[in-house]
Amino acid sequence: MTAPAADPWLTIVEAAQRLRGGEVTSVELTRASLERIRATDERVRAFITVTEEAALESAAAADELLRSGDAPSLLTGVPIGLKDVLMTAGVRTTAGSRMLDQLIPPYDATSVARLRAAGAVAVGKTNMDEFAMGSSTEHSAWFPTANPWDLERVPGGSSGGSAATVAAGQCVASLGSDTGGSIRQPAAFCGVVGLKPTYGRVSRYGLIAFASSLDQIGPFTRTVEDAALLLQEIAGPDPLDSTCSEAPAPDFSVQLGEGLEGLRIAAPREFFERNAEGQGMDEGVAAAVEGALELLAGAGASLDRGASLPSVGYSLPVYYVLAPSECSANLARYDGVKYGYGSRGGASMWADMEATRQEGFGREVKRRILLGAYALSAGYYDAYYLQAQKVRTLIRREFDAVFAGADLIVAPTTPTVAFRQGEITDPYQMYLNDIYTIPANIAGLPAISLPCGFAEAGMPVGLQLIANRNSEALLLRAARAFEGLGEWGLRRPSLG
Repeated sequence: MTAPAADPWLTIVEAAQRLRGGEVTSVELTRASLERIRATDERVRAFITVTEEAALESAAAADELLRSGDAPSLLTGVPIGLKDVLMTAGVRTTAGSRMLDQLIPPYDATSVARLRAAGAVAVGKTNMDEFAMGSSTEHSAWFPTANPWDLERVPGGSSGGSAATVAAGQCVASLGSDTGGSIRQPAAFCGVVGLKPTYGRVSRYGLIAFASSLDQIGPFTRTVEDAALLLQEIAGPDPLDSTCSEAPAPDFSVQLGEGLEGLRIAAPREFFERNAEGQGMDEGVAAAVEGALELLAGAGASLDRGASLPSVGYSLPVYYVLAPSECSANLARYDGVKYGYGSRGGASMWADMEATRQEGFGREVKRRILLGAYALSAGYYDAYYLQAQKVRTLIRREFDAVFAGADLIVAPTTPTVAFRQGEITDPYQMYLNDIYTIPANIAGLPAISLPCGFAEAGMPVGLQLIANRNSEALLLRAARAFEGLGEWGLRRPSLG
């Protein structure tokens, strides 16, 4: 990507302008993206599968639409990446697992189908933690992904490949999925924008399930405006998904440009204090986030530091009861009989099923299946799963109470910057990476992470904004206004 028209750091809006202005064709833009992948992905390893031939065919079709003036959206002709948890017709889809090593889906996920209808060009499937279970993309069955800012560090997870490909300039944008922070946490680690919509805003049809009451698909982009444009294309009712909202998607860009003046932003103290175990933000992250709060207040927002979410501290244990419980049910289908990997040659069908799950699943997936099966077992269901559901309701009600007096909630995205590969081996310490992101999933709220500064070793820091349900337009307005207060998102990793 050396020509100005094929700059690796183009936004969706800039790419659309150049495509429509005749400065570059989609084929040229796509070739440049593929060349960038070839030049950098041996080091970053963001992709499991690169679909070069199909991408160039899609780009040629997009060019025909652009030439005829029939381009359906600003995404027409723009190269994007897709997390490998999304079904893609005719393209290998593994969910980062050996269990699905040979899966070639016969259909597209609804979100993928909508992007194709918009004319977007999918260049490949991005790496991820197996079945979206992880916070570092070290739990992929294939290989770990590196953070473009420091190749010895993780990009976050589980959507680490989708975040890394945007940060590395390989794609203009990408799609990920967020169950407990798997879009926002890698967005913070990689210095890009990551948006988790309201639960039900985007169809989950064709998303390989982890935890069905928590999973949500969303975009990685370089700007907030791009996030709004990408969300616009994938959101909306879907008769194929009974959990998808029937409300039509509004114009998510309608409030962009209105600024922060008059917005009431709550900063609940539970997000900013160290708990009894001394857990909280690292000093560098805390300094960047506090600086961001000062900027918000200085730009006209009223900041409430006295707000409280008393039960939000229970979000992590609630999540690690509910999510593994749902995962143990969802992953029961992978038994070597119906589809996916199957071990053969055992003494019985039961022996083959046991061997299939032993060989097909990785350590983290097995750990969560065991946790979930235990929580759902006779004698423990009431004590764990049912109790977690009750606390989930309490947390939702506390968010509702805060939103009765505030438009938005502000919080850090992560307690630290990206850590080094192999640095965290204790599962509990790994789970703590999502301590600030999980509450929004528990409550089904829309939330966004955007760059707000740099800390240790020049690594990016993310700021999280959370809105009430179905308030993405307001969320994006505030995020866009904050984005304009600094130049954190304009710095790029030096990959060459």
